[in-house]
Amino acid sequence: MTIAMPKPDSQVLEGRDTFLAELAGLVPGDNLISDQVGLKAYECDALSAYRTLPLAVVLPETTQEVSDVMQACLAHKVKVVPRGSGTGLSGGALPLEDGVLLGLGKFNRILEIDYPNRCATAQPGVTNLSISQAVSDAGFYYAPDPSSQIACSIGGNVAENSGGVHCLKYGVTTNNLLGLEIVLMNGDVVRVGGKHMDSDGYDLLGILTGSEGLLGVITEVTVRILPKPSSVSAVLLGFGDLVSAGDCVAEIIASGIIPAGLEMMDKPMVHATEDFCKAGYPLDVEALLICELDGPESEVEELTGRVEEIARACHATTIRRSTSEEERERFWLGRKSAFPAVGKISPDYYCIDGTIPRGRLSEVLTRMTELAKHHGLSVVNVFHAGDGNLHPLIMYDAARDGDLEKTEALAGDILRLCVEVGGVLSGEHGIGIEKRDLMGVMFTEDDLKQQQRVKCAFDPDGLLNPGKVFPTLHRCAELGRMHVHKGQLPFPDLPRF
Repeated sequence: MTIAMPKPDSQVLEGRDTFLAELAGLVPGDNLISDQVGLKAYECDALSAYRTLPLAVVLPETTQEVSDVMQACLAHKVKVVPRGSGTGLSGGALPLEDGVLLGLGKFNRILEIDYPNRCATAQPGVTNLSISQAVSDAGFYYAPDPSSQIACSIGGNVAENSGGVHCLKYGVTTNNLLGLEIVLMNGDVVRVGGKHMDSDGYDLLGILTGSEGLLGVITEVTVRILPKPSSVSAVLLGFGDLVSAGDCVAEIIASGIIPAGLEMMDKPMVHATEDFCKAGYPLDVEALLICELDGPESEVEELTGRVEEIARACHATTIRRSTSEEERERFWLGRKSAFPAVGKISPDYYCIDGTIPRGRLSEVLTRMTELAKHHGLSVVNVFHAGDGNLHPLIMYDAARDGDLEKTEALAGDILRLCVEVGGVLSGEHGIGIEKRDLMGVMFTEDDLKQQQRVKCAFDPDGLLNPGKVFPTLHRCAELGRMHVHKGQLPFPDLPRF
């Protein structure tokens, strides 16, 4: 895959000083960054192989400031890239040389916790883990839990439709989202959803979730919170080969058991994480599963026993049930530490994200190993086995000539493989720039045009996060332009936002 960004607009670059002077009047002085040293901190997201300095960084503190900045950018035809914590892994928050990077890190307050309605409202810069911590003492938590939950922001989670190790039973972000406040490109502030579970009319909340900053800027998020389960148990299951581990995953789900989490690691990843954090993993296995069951104590006891029986039938070599909360957390510590563990054994790594049918796990892992050998690289695997969401980490050395190019080629081949076996390009990391040029592998030209018509309805001038998601961005006039104005489409029979 060769990553190319849109060519900068020379007129915008030439008018930079005038535009910056206008921005300076819209936000407090320290919240506008335009010097080269200050901009350096925002030149990339966690997909750090690609770097660009933005035209400027704006750090608004209120929804009104976001609206004012958006209106100024529209007036000057300046592009806008929204950014949360910068932990994204698909280049979705990669800046543009002729664009404003709109950082939402100062939107960092939890605004309301409503226990009777089992929901919480937070600003987009609040970290994922902070929501669970805020409601923990009352016996609640927020279910989606990406591995980066200590740092990733809830606004970014919505933009990418993030998941986590417990998404198998409790769903990804879209299944736990109730309402949003967003600012459109023209500065209009729009509310979608609320504290209720479902809305009538078109599913605009569903359209905005996972839209990767292409439709609007999120300024407020309302999520549902869940009571903590009364009992939780985790089981470590080791296998002598990948096929047996994949079969065990398929058998658990086929039996009607839906674990809270069902994660898999291959042998290289098991060794890397054990060296990194001493989680107590067995080192004589080719694949390791972590299966967690939660609910009433009697149910957990029965289901855990059934999982152990299934594992034995699938020739498990290790079966170890957690005997305490401390041990259960240690099982998960290794899984949550997978990415930094690989950072310790490789100069660089490239994490990709594709989803496949569960029944094809062992086949895909075997073919992935063959692809890695073909490209002369190594891959370690850790993934959400229960829903087939793969996270292969390609190890390479950016200082070695040609390594990045080989890595990109291997990543492209793995993602094509995912689509070939009936899967999709992304489970939770998004398309961004990383998978943008592979969208044609999964969608027809008509499919892509229809998706872009939705973007045109929200952003007719194509100023919000351009260069992401779509390999070729058609002009709205070519697609049949439709414009959202003051939160309404230009047809009286369509529902209000």
